[in-house]
Amino acid sequence: MGSPEGALDRDAITIGEALEATALSAGDKPIDQSDATAIQASEMKATGRTEIAPGSVAAMAQYAASVNPRDVNKTKLGDVLEDATQKLPVDKVVMREDAKAVIGAEIRNSPTMSTTRGGVAESLAAASRLNQNTGE
Repeated sequence: MGSPEGALDRDAITIGEALEATALSAGDKPIDQSDATAIQASEMKATGRTEIAPGSVAAMAQYAASVNPRDVNKTKLGDVLEDATQKLPVDKVVMREDAKAVIGAEIRNSPTMSTTRGGVAESLAAASRLNQNTGE
């Protein structure tokens, strides 16, 4: 029995869970603009909203990216993405299209035009691949 796109399947990985995986794999990395943009794209895919809500995961990441360059106590990915599933107002299963959008956002905002090892884009891509394999 298949589930409609975006429906929460017990075995499928959600965007919130993929963000939490990033907190584990790259949690010590200070947030930069490419991370903030990837988090924003992730949140927009999860919620279906086109704007960042005040106090949201994306808003916290964007603020961190703006102050981290001059802040001694840099906000790290783990600080913002820990418990992401509870912080997102809506969550959904990671689909291939979601991962592609997040990868594009992260690369476009990276000075090296690449994704971060273990970062947001890689976590969503891995979750998308796993979801595809379990959905067949």
